[in-house]
Amino acid sequence: MKLLAKIIIAIIANAAALLASAYFIPGFRLNGDIKTVVLIALVLTALNAILKPILKLILGPVIIITLGLGLVIVNAILLKILDVLSPILTILTIPALICASLLFGLMNLIFHKATK
Repeated sequence: MKLLAKIIIAIIANAAALLASAYFIPGFRLNGDIKTVVLIALVLTALNAILKPILKLILGPVIIITLGLGLVIVNAILLKILDVLSPILTILTIPALICASLLFGLMNLIFHKATK
């Protein structure tokens, strides 16, 4: 039951980050109702669970050399993959992608601190 609660909280946190990014970051567009946002958040949560550890392993030296700032690159890659997979999400510019990856990194940090 504890694992299911963490997954649901992760989906809610990712949905909140998606909505915040669409509202505050110019160039980050999210078209759809709340059901589609939750569905995209579910896909993002799955990408974070499956692909993020692999990307951290591959980009480990970059993350170490940049003292953790390489995690922004990992989040940006995940968001770009989500942009390609979803027709509802559109990231127009590189600065929008970087700002959104910073916001998602902050949301992931808050999520992990809250669920410990």
